[in-house]
Amino acid sequence: MSARRQFLIQTAATPLLAVLGHALAAGKHPLPNGIRSLRGTVWVNDAPAHVNQVVLSGDTVRTGARSEVVYVMGNNAYLMRDDTAVRFASEGAVGVLRIITGKVLAVFGPGAKRIDTATATVGIRGTACYIESGESQMYFCLCYGSADIRPLADPTQAQTLSTRYHDKPLTIGADMAQPLLQAAPVRNHSDAELTLLEATVGRVPPFQGVQGHIGY
Repeated sequence: MSARRQFLIQTAATPLLAVLGHALAAGKHPLPNGIRSLRGTVWVNDAPAHVNQVVLSGDTVRTGARSEVVYVMGNNAYLMRDDTAVRFASEGAVGVLRIITGKVLAVFGPGAKRIDTATATVGIRGTACYIESGESQMYFCLCYGSADIRPLADPTQAQTLSTRYHDKPLTIGADMAQPLLQAAPVRNHSDAELTLLEATVGRVPPFQGVQGHIGY
């Protein structure tokens, strides 16, 4: 077993355990839109959030210290970790997720989507990814699928990635004196979390059931 897969086995899926029974019972049927699980302090548009609350385009979602939230929006599902803030928007037919700061694991269904951060924009095409975004650097793991990455410091270094299993994690910086895109290890997210997020929208990840991949 590779060190990468051993790491993913050992990484816990903390908030998703609360929705495991519901998600698996749903089988191929997605769970309703809205917050499916939360722990700690979570706000939607600066008001305390609650389970079943629907998150809409135009909303801002924030988590406090030692807090996490899982929610479904259409054919997409999100896990936000502690001290994270995101804002949703629409630009024509494109759904936009603006990660203001923090850590987000997301699975996306078909349709035009874009992720905006302080250091890069990411065009999404039916994929899953984990992001940790700060003011001067972004960590990005394309867990599976395809994405178009454009560093804001130098858009000419844009890349299109396609991965099957956490193949090319990157850090994306803003300092032109350093390489903007650098290889990085897999960190802080697990296959268990991806499996459960996909279950909330009635899907299974592409690695599930494939010989040699991790099973949950």
